[in-house]
Amino acid sequence: MAAAWPSRPAAQETVAAQLLGVLWFVSVTTGPWGAAAIAAAGGEETLKCEDLKLGQYICKDPKINDATQEPVNCTNYTAHVPCFPAPNITCKDFSGNETHFTGNEVGFLKPISCRNVNGYSYKVAVALSLFLGWLGADRFYLGYPALGREIVTREVKGFTHSRGLALFCDTFVVIVLVLWIGKLSD
Repeated sequence: MAAAWPSRPAAQETVAAQLLGVLWFVSVTTGPWGAAAIAAAGGEETLKCEDLKLGQYICKDPKINDATQEPVNCTNYTAHVPCFPAPNITCKDFSGNETHFTGNEVGFLKPISCRNVNGYSYKVAVALSLFLGWLGADRFYLGYPALGREIVTREVKGFTHSRGLALFCDTFVVIVLVLWIGKLSD
């Protein structure tokens, strides 16, 4: 009976090693490497370029409009940036043609969300910042309540400790900035 104990763990290790081998084989043949090998051999259709994985393509940065600080050609809350598949990638481009890319051709246009069209008005945010920024109203409006509370706390502490000096200084700075901006526009 004592001789059976040492051989039993060895049998369990062998079964575990065989199970790991089977799992590895299944993952290789059905996982991303296996699918790529089957596709390369002609077993499956070529992927659309939009379905490439991160790292298999690179997208250009969007062109930003200086006036609105949003991507150019932003419609329906989205803009499209050109993306280039990596060299030696074969996929279907946006017209449906199977193309072998060298890294210099546009494979697809990736939709990105526009920066300042997330439901908040740029003009309202600026107005709140100019006139009620000392109360943090712009931060509350834009969805940053922690920053708004911090600003309110700072102003209340400053007002109580310096007898209104903080409020006066903020108002003075806003007036000076408005006058300075007015001189620049003349």
